[in-house]
Amino acid sequence: MTDGEGLVRPDVDEAGAETIARECYGLIATASELGSNQDRNFLLTASDGTRSVLRIDNPVFGDDARDAQHAALDAYRAAGVAVPAVLPGLDGALTQRWGGFGARRSEFAEGEPLVDAGYLAPIVLAEFGALAAASVNALAALTHPGLDRAQMWDMRVAHAQTVALAPAIADVGLRARVLAAAEEARGALAAVEAELPVQPIHGDLTDDNVMGRRGADSRLHPHAVLDLGDLGLGWRVAELSVCASSMLHHEAERPLRVLDTVAAFHAQAPLSVPEARAVWPLVVLRASLLVASGWRQLEIDGANDYARERIAGEQAIFDAATLLPLAEMTEHVLARIGFDAPTFVAGRDESVSLAPLLPDLDGDVVAVDLDVESAALDEGRWLAPDAETDLIATHLDYGATVVVPYGLFRLTRAAIDSADAAATWPLDTEIHVVAGPRLRITAPLEGELRVQGGVLRLHLRDAWVLEIGGAQAPRKSKTTVRKGDTIGVLAASDEPRTLTVGLRRSDAPPLTSSSSGAVLVAPERVPAWSRFTADPAPLLGLPSFTQQDDAREELERRNRIFAAAQERYYERPPQIQRGWRHHLVDTTGRAYIDMVNNVAGLGHGHPKVAAAANRQLRTLATNSRFLFRELAEYSEALLALMPDDSDLDTVLLVNSGSEAVDLALRLAQAATGRRTVVALREAYHGWTMASDAVTTSAYDNPSALATRPDWVHVADVPNRFRGTYRGEDTADRYLADLADDLEDLQRDDRDVAAFLCESILGNAGGVLLPEGYLAGAYAQVRAAGGLCIADEVQVGFGRMGSSFWGFEQSGVIPDIVTIAKPMGNGFPIGGVITSKRIADSLATQGQFFSSAGGSTLSCAVGLAVLDAMVEDDLQRNALDIGARLADGLRGLATRHPLIGVVHGEGLYLGVELVRDHASMEPAAAEAAAICERLRELGVIVLTTSERSNVLKIKPPLCLSAQSADHVVAMLDRVLAEGW
Repeated sequence: MTDGEGLVRPDVDEAGAETIARECYGLIATASELGSNQDRNFLLTASDGTRSVLRIDNPVFGDDARDAQHAALDAYRAAGVAVPAVLPGLDGALTQRWGGFGARRSEFAEGEPLVDAGYLAPIVLAEFGALAAASVNALAALTHPGLDRAQMWDMRVAHAQTVALAPAIADVGLRARVLAAAEEARGALAAVEAELPVQPIHGDLTDDNVMGRRGADSRLHPHAVLDLGDLGLGWRVAELSVCASSMLHHEAERPLRVLDTVAAFHAQAPLSVPEARAVWPLVVLRASLLVASGWRQLEIDGANDYARERIAGEQAIFDAATLLPLAEMTEHVLARIGFDAPTFVAGRDESVSLAPLLPDLDGDVVAVDLDVESAALDEGRWLAPDAETDLIATHLDYGATVVVPYGLFRLTRAAIDSADAAATWPLDTEIHVVAGPRLRITAPLEGELRVQGGVLRLHLRDAWVLEIGGAQAPRKSKTTVRKGDTIGVLAASDEPRTLTVGLRRSDAPPLTSSSSGAVLVAPERVPAWSRFTADPAPLLGLPSFTQQDDAREELERRNRIFAAAQERYYERPPQIQRGWRHHLVDTTGRAYIDMVNNVAGLGHGHPKVAAAANRQLRTLATNSRFLFRELAEYSEALLALMPDDSDLDTVLLVNSGSEAVDLALRLAQAATGRRTVVALREAYHGWTMASDAVTTSAYDNPSALATRPDWVHVADVPNRFRGTYRGEDTADRYLADLADDLEDLQRDDRDVAAFLCESILGNAGGVLLPEGYLAGAYAQVRAAGGLCIADEVQVGFGRMGSSFWGFEQSGVIPDIVTIAKPMGNGFPIGGVITSKRIADSLATQGQFFSSAGGSTLSCAVGLAVLDAMVEDDLQRNALDIGARLADGLRGLATRHPLIGVVHGEGLYLGVELVRDHASMEPAAAEAAAICERLRELGVIVLTTSERSNVLKIKPPLCLSAQSADHVVAMLDRVLAEGW
C-alpha cells in the first residue's frame, strides 16, 4: 500500500477490544482507545490495575510484516534498546485473529508521552539522536522476508507519496508550499541517493513513538521505543531524519536546535558525506508527507480525532523544516558533524589599499571596528540607532575611505531585552567612499561578468562569485574580463557612497539584500554562511578581520588551566566580553539581561568609575601608609552612610568580602578576649580560613556542619519559609533556641565573642528575617558579652531599596559591619566599619595593613561609586523596579505551582521552586534546568540556597522596567513550555 488508500482504521471499538482481550488472551479488562492514524490501539486495564496495550493492525499488513517486527524487537533487546514485549495469546501465538483482523497485545511501557512535552532541552535532543543511532545499529544485521514491503512511509517514495496525497490539502497556499518544498528536496536527494545505504529501520522513531522517563535533572528523557508498524527496509539516514523532524515542533522557530540530534546520531552511527547531505532534504520530505498525509487521512476518515489533533503539530514541523533555505540547513548539518567545505584561496595583493577594486581612489583607507570589544562603542554608544553611521561619518569627514569588514560580529546590531539573538554577522564588506567624482571599479581577478538586479557578479574559478552592490555597470561591458579590467563605476555624488562586496559560492541560497549595506545573519546561522561565503579582503588589498564564536575553544582552554574546585556557570557558557548597565554581551553580539552580578551595583561599564580609575592610574598608585587626601575622604563618605545615632566611626579597608569578614572576626575576638563565634546555619561568608570557618552552607561545602572548628558554634537559621519554625510569627521561637545555645556555651566555658549574621539571608535567596529576630538576637548576644557583626557584603549598599543597609530593615545597629561587592563596581574593595574602641583592640595583635585596601586607586574608585549611586538615584530605582519585579514574579506564582514563594525586597529577590507545596520538596534540578533555558532566551539567572532550588535575582541596581518585565515574561514562558 503506497497510495494512501485503504488507510481507514479497522472497525473495532472499545467493546470489541474488551472482547478480544477476553476471548484471545483470557483477560478481563477495560479498554480505552489511544489513537492511531491507520490502526487501532487500546489501553487495557485489568481489575488488578495492570495495564497492557492491544493493537489491531490495518488489514494491509500481513503476517510477514508482523513477524519481522517481532524479530526486530528481539534485535532491540539484544542491543539494550528498551522495547515492550509482545504477549502471547491463549494459544501461545503472538498474533491473534479476530473478526478478520490481526491483533497483538504488548506490555505497557511505563513513562510519559514525549510528543506533547513542549520544549526539549539540548541534552534530550541529543538523546533522541543517540536512540536513532542505537536503532540502526541494532537492526543493521536483521534479515527477514517481511522487511521488504512497499509502504507509504518509506522515505524512498516520500516525494511520490506527497504528490499523490497533496490534492487533499484544502489550503491552496499550503498545498503549493508543500509541493514546492518536496520538489526541491527531491532534487537535492537525486544527487546522493545512489550512495545512501539501505537497511532495516524502525521508520517512525519519533517523539510519538518513544516513551519518556523523568531523569534526575527533572527533564523527560527518551526511554522505550514503541510501535514498529512502519518497520521495513529504507535508507539508514532516514531513521535520523524522521526522528529529527519530530523534534522540530517543540520549538518550531528554532530549527537549528535539532542539530544536537544530528550530531549525537553521527557520534554513534557515523554518517558519510552523501548521508549528511541527505539529512535535511529527508527532513523536508518527511514534513511534507506528514502534512499531505494528515489532510488525506481526514478526507477518508473524518471521525479520526487522533489525526485531526495532529494536523497543527504536523504543519509546525513543516514550517520549521522549511524556515531556513534547504541548502543552508544542509550546510549546517555538514558543519556540525565536521565535514570540510569548499574554500576560496586568493593570493594576497601587496598593496595596503583598495587599489585592486578602486584604482583611482585617493586618501587613507580606514577599517572601522564595530565588534563587541570596540573601544569606540564604550559607554553604551552601541545602542544608539545611528552608532554605525556616526562612526563612519567621523572618518569620512577627514577624507578617508571607510571599510566595515566582512565576518566581524557587530555590537551595533545587538538587540537588548530579546528572546532571540539579532543578526550581527555580516556576509559582505562595506566600503564607504567620500563624496566626489566618478570612480572606476576594476576586476580583482579574471572571471565571467554578469549584471543581475543591479549587482555586478563576477564569476570566478571554482564556482565562487564576487558580488558588488552599489555600482553601475559600464555601458559596454565585457562578458569575459581579466584582472584589472573595468567592470563598473561608482557614480559621482555630492554625498558619501557605499559599495558592498561579497564573495559567495555559486550554490549559496539567495538572501534579501540590504539597501544600505551588508547582509547580516544571526550567530546561530554563521556555521553555514561562513562556508557559503569567504572574506573578500585578500582580493581587495585589505587585512582580514573575520571571526566566529570561539566560546567552545575558550571553555576548553579554561578547563585545561583551572582547578577542579573553581566554579563556572552553564552547560554551554557563552563567552561574555562586554557589559553595559544591566546587560551582558557575548562575542557574537548576543545580549543578555544580567540578573546576578550584584558586584556591578552601578551597572557594567560605568563611565565615571572608569574615568576615576583612569585619572588615578595616571597620577599616583600607592598604599594607605602614605598620606593622601582620598583615603580620609572616602572613609568619611562611608561613615556618613551609617545611622546617625551609632558609634560606627572607624573604617578599615581591605580587598574583598572574605577579607572583611576575616578581619571582623579578628576584631571581635581581640575586643572581647574571647574566641567563640556564633554563625547561622546555611550561611556563606567567604573563602579565607576564618571566613570559611563561619561559612556553614552545605551548598558550598557538603561537609560544612561536620568540619567547623571548635571556636565556631552553628545556630539555627530563622528561615520563615523553610526553617524549623515556619510563618511570620516565629521570631520568639528562634530566639528561645538561640538563648539556649548561648546558655550552653556559657556552661561549657565558651563565652561568645561575636554573633555573625547576614541582615537578610542572602545565601538562602534573599529571605527576610522574622520580625524582631535580629533585634532580639543582638540583645541576647550583647547581654552575654559578645559583639554583633552584620554581614552586608551582598545585601547592603542600597540594594534593599527602602534602606541603604540591610540591618536597617530590622531597626538595629551592629557593632561591626562588613561591606564589599558593590563598593568598587567590579574593582576589588572591601571594608569593615566599627567603633574606634573595637578597632583599636587590633593593636594588641600588631599593626594592620592591606596593600590595595585603601590605596589611592581603590579610594578613587570607591568615591566615584558613591557619587554615581546618588547621581543615578539607584536606591530609589532598587525600590521601584524591585517592587515591580517582585509583583510580576508573585503573579507567576499564582499560575505556576512550581513557584513556592518569592523572597526578598528591593533588588535582592529569590524565587524558591518546590515540587510540592505541602512537602516543599526542593525543585533543585528544575531550577538548574530553568536557568539553562533562560540563558537561551537571553536572561542570566542562577541558583542559590542550601538546596540549590532558589533562582537568585540580584541584578545591577540600574535594572530598567522594560528589562524587569522581560525577565518575568521569559520565566513565564519557560514555566509554561517546559525546560
